[in-house]
Amino acid sequence: MKFILGKKLESAQIFGQEGKIIPVTLVLAGPCFVTQIKNKEKDGYQAVQIGFFEKKEKKTNKPERGHLGKNPNLRYLREFRAENPEMKLGDEIKIDIFKEGDKVKVSGTSKGKGFQGVVKRHGFGGGPKSHGQKHRLRAPGSIGATFPERVPKGRRMAGRMGGERTTIKNLEIVKVDVEENILAIKGAIPGNRGALLEISG
Repeated sequence: MKFILGKKLESAQIFGQEGKIIPVTLVLAGPCFVTQIKNKEKDGYQAVQIGFFEKKEKKTNKPERGHLGKNPNLRYLREFRAENPEMKLGDEIKIDIFKEGDKVKVSGTSKGKGFQGVVKRHGFGGGPKSHGQKHRLRAPGSIGATFPERVPKGRRMAGRMGGERTTIKNLEIVKVDVEENILAIKGAIPGNRGALLEISG
């Protein structure tokens, strides 16, 4: 299993071999460092914890320095489940573990869209555009029956939209720039510019 952490840069487009435009998202990926290896005996499961992106030394406290060891100024830490990982503490993970054509899974936090109504949030059709429907076009309608005289749990209503963990599978890596540590991944990826991404494949 291959995995790395990255930051979303921007959307772009590149030309394929046949001259067709391919929409891509550029991601600054790695280098990452192995900060902990978890096992079943001690932790109850097998996983590899990796760190990414440096921060100022003064923002690292003593417990973090003790845990991170040789790379004390890592800003982000994330875990990836891995059976029998062939890694050691301090190992560096670079972008060259991926190659063009690889299929990957990308996880991140989707863009927050604030408080939204049911039409945008859940795709409701709204009320009829007939007489007597003034200002009711985008209303949710009835939210319950006579019995049980309460709003059922899980009823789809207006509320905060976005800002949730989102995973997109089977995205194709179109280009790997080893010198600049940039991945070009086909299609859209969750999150704002600068958002942390977990890439695995």
